[in-house]
Parts: sequence; C-alpha cells; structure tokens
Amino acid sequence: MKKILSSLYVQVILAIIIGILIGIFYPDFAVKMKPLGDGFIKLIKMVIAPLIFASIVIGIAGMKDVKKVGKIGLTAIIYFEIMTTIALLIGLVFVNWIQPGTGMNVNPAELDPTAVSEYVSKSKEHKTTMDFIISIIPDNVVAAVASDNLLQVLLFAVLFGVGLTKIGEKASEPVLNVLDSFLKGLFAVIKIIMYLAPIGAMGAMGFTIGKYGVEALSSLGLLMISFYLTCIIFIIFIIGAVLHFYVGVNIFKFLKYIKEEILIVLGTSSSESALPGIMKKLEDAGCSKPIVGLVIPTGYSFNLDGTCIYLTMAAVFISQALNMHLSLEQEITLLLVLLLTSKGAAGVTGSGFVTLAATLPVVGHIPVEAVGIVLGIDRFMSEARAITNLIGNGAATLVVAKYEKGLDKELLREKLG
Repeated sequence: MKKILSSLYVQVILAIIIGILIGIFYPDFAVKMKPLGDGFIKLIKMVIAPLIFASIVIGIAGMKDVKKVGKIGLTAIIYFEIMTTIALLIGLVFVNWIQPGTGMNVNPAELDPTAVSEYVSKSKEHKTTMDFIISIIPDNVVAAVASDNLLQVLLFAVLFGVGLTKIGEKASEPVLNVLDSFLKGLFAVIKIIMYLAPIGAMGAMGFTIGKYGVEALSSLGLLMISFYLTCIIFIIFIIGAVLHFYVGVNIFKFLKYIKEEILIVLGTSSSESALPGIMKKLEDAGCSKPIVGLVIPTGYSFNLDGTCIYLTMAAVFISQALNMHLSLEQEITLLLVLLLTSKGAAGVTGSGFVTLAATLPVVGHIPVEAVGIVLGIDRFMSEARAITNLIGNGAATLVVAKYEKGLDKELLREKLG
C-alpha cells in the first residue's frame, strides 16, 4: 500500500477525487482553494520559458546543420496543419450530426455582454494575420521570457541556436556547456515542483466544481458529452491510426506511458503543466533531444488539436442555440478562419474562449456576446482540450522523429512495453 501511495499517478487521482468531493459538499471552501491550483501552475510556468529556450538552442546548435533544422521544422509545421485541419473538420461533422444546441431557443436580446467583456477585449488584441506575425517578434528577449510568450521565446531561441552554429565550435562549445548544465538544473527544479502536483490538482478541481457547480454540467450537458466523445474519437482513431500505421505504436500503450502527465493536465486544466514531463518522457523513449526540443514547444503554439475541435463545436453550437443556423458557405469560412486564429491564442489565459470570441463575428450574423452561452461550462471542457493538445503533440514528436530518422525504435518498444 505504501508503494502504491508513493506513486505520483495514484496521488493525483486521489487528489482529483478529493477536490471533486470538496467542490460538491463544501463549495464555498472549495472556491477558496483556487490559489493551490494557480500556485502550482505558476511554479511550472516559472521554468517553461527558460526550459524551452535552453532545449531549442542546445538542439539546433548540437545538430551543426542549419538545413537539417529547417527540414525538421518544415516537417513539423506540415504535420501540424494536416492534423489541426482534421480536428476542425471532425468537430464540424460531429456538432452538425448531434446538434446539441438545437431546441435551446436562446433569445439574443437577453444575452449579457458584461459576463464576457474581458474575453471580448482580449480577442481584439490581434485583428489581422499581420498583427499576429508582428507580435511574434519580441520587443526584447528578457520581456519575452518574463511574459511567458512562448512564440517569442521560440523565435529568439531558433535564431540564437542558428547563430551558434555560425561562429564555430570553439566559440559555441562553452555556451552550450553552460546551457546544458542550466537545463539539468531546471529538470531538478521541476522534479521538486512535481511533489506539489496532487495539491495543485486538488485545488484546481475543487475550485472548478465549487465555483460553477454540477448544475452547469446538466444545463449544457449534451454539448459537453459531444465534445468529450469527439476528443476521444479523435485520439483513438485519428492519432491512434497515425501512430499505429506510421510509427508502429499502440495508442493505448502510449497513453499508459504518459498517464502521469495526462492526470496532471486533467487536474490543472493546463497542458503547460505537463510540458517538462512530456519532453523528458519522449527523450527517454528514444526521440532525439533536438527534435523534442523543436517539435514540442512549436506544437504548443501550432498544434492545438483539442482547441480546434472545441472551437468548431462551440461556434456551431451557439448558432444552433440562437436559431441562427450557419450555411455550408459560412461553415467553410469559419473553418478557414479557424486555421489561422487557432494559432494566435498560444500563451493566452483562457485561450480557447478568447479565440472563440475573436472568430465568432466572422460568420456575420452571430453577436459576439453569444459566447457567454458556453461560459459556464468552458472550464469543464478545458480539461479535454488540454489533454487532447498534450497527446497530439506527443504523437507529433514521435511522427517527426520517425520521419527524420531520430527515433530509437528498440528503446521506444522497451519503454512502452
């Protein structure tokens, strides 16, 4: 029993259960537990930017071949676009098939704009594609790291890594040695932080149940069930098929291998909380360190499969609830716009909801205040979004590593069992 309880996997499960029970029976107290979840996520975020910077720089400079770096990056981006397009299409197909919003008959005149004003204002920060591209360039490097803007950190790390390959081995080796020691120190810090994962999961889950209540689940339950079902189908049949036929990996064995990271994401509703762990596990499973260092951070910005499913389903659900059904042309427009806007929410708190508010007006006749319809259950759906994103990026790394011949198949089989 002592050995079982010492497992992080078991501790997080128990913590989530305790958090749910506290949220149901002592909701007022559960709401006050919010700092436990927030504190844990902040501790993880504290090391993510420097972790990504060091990983990417070491990976690129370690390759000593800029062309190879570019090839890996291009392979990853192409794969990301294919998978996010499939995720958007699947969300669109299922929400039109199940029609969870039909019959709700929400009156647009009764929508409360104040409830979602914060998200609407955030959604207007990047109005065009060019604004988004320009925002990737940091005002300065320190500010990018301090603000946890992963896209900006990613850009500078790539440039710095390429720069080190240009100055020669004698000049770059001392820098790489320092960064390597720095990276080992970061993983030691992360190991300490992970002891607090059960407390963070309990606090975050308790707050969610205590704040929004189980009644929020019943009122919009069909949308939630539809969304969770669609995510499960996408993971098992789409990601599972890719891993089985291309990498030769069973999806269920892969999920078992990263079960601790999945549970941490479930408890905290944040895929960032599992970023260090998933990077370490993929390296341990035989993926080349440079590929992990490039694909995972890039995927956290460009390969948001769960968020894509959520965005299409939520947008069409809102149109159904308002009896403002979208035409085929409008749904195709929505799909094309989401291919861009789904990338622009990386690193933004409540990113899925912010992106939904930014995208909804594109279809023309639906008021942006209508996003408030799903506000009450957004937090409950964020777990599935984050878990799907995590699994999708883990699978992407295996695919890119196999394609670029940076995967130790024997070690992978050994780790996955």
